[in-house]
Amino acid sequence: MNTFAESARLAWRLLAGADPTLVAVVLRSLAVSTLACAIACTAGLALGAWLGVARFRGRGLALTVLNTLLALPSVVVGLIVYLLLSRSGPLGFLGWLFSFQAMVLAQAVLVLPVCTALTRQVVEEAERAHGEQLRSLGAGGVLRSLLLAWDERYALLTVLIACFGRAISEVGAVMVVGGNIEGFTRVMTTAIALETSKGDLPLALALGAVLLGVVLLLNVLIAALARWRGAAAGRLEGAFT
Repeated sequence: MNTFAESARLAWRLLAGADPTLVAVVLRSLAVSTLACAIACTAGLALGAWLGVARFRGRGLALTVLNTLLALPSVVVGLIVYLLLSRSGPLGFLGWLFSFQAMVLAQAVLVLPVCTALTRQVVEEAERAHGEQLRSLGAGGVLRSLLLAWDERYALLTVLIACFGRAISEVGAVMVVGGNIEGFTRVMTTAIALETSKGDLPLALALGAVLLGVVLLLNVLIAALARWRGAAAGRLEGAFT
């Protein structure tokens, strides 16, 4: 108990003093996850919106594969990206292994199926409600997907927040492809694992507190968006009654 109390006190001192090592790791984590989500969600929103309205042979199989990828372990993603970026791999010429770019790629691969699957579900539900009306107005599949995605933009914003939470809390993939190199590829999750194994509990606790704070903030944003959407829908319904 004394060890925990002392570690917590030192962790608070690191946080209050904006320890340079702590700040560097936090900023690197935010940069990696933000860039990975920007890449993955750009593709995931477009693909998910299209899947929400498209009807084609083999769609059920495609959705099964997509839903399976939701449970893909992060260490498997790290292994796949590692093999792609290794010297003998197809992307070895890039020289990205154990670099910032490798971590971004690994997190993007991890987030892409999450964003695609959640977007597909949101747009498909909107398609059931409004798709027939849009088809009667002559809107094709691509146009319907764009219109429905825009109409559900606040729900999709929640999807983006959830994807960022998935990325920022990931440890396995970035550990494999980044190597956890101090000053270069060390992020919050990998630093917590390393510092705990080294016995540097104050730094691990400080990083853990920041990570929990980020996740808490994301959940608060999701709850606020849901409450705001509910209130806006209630006001709109009241205006027409």
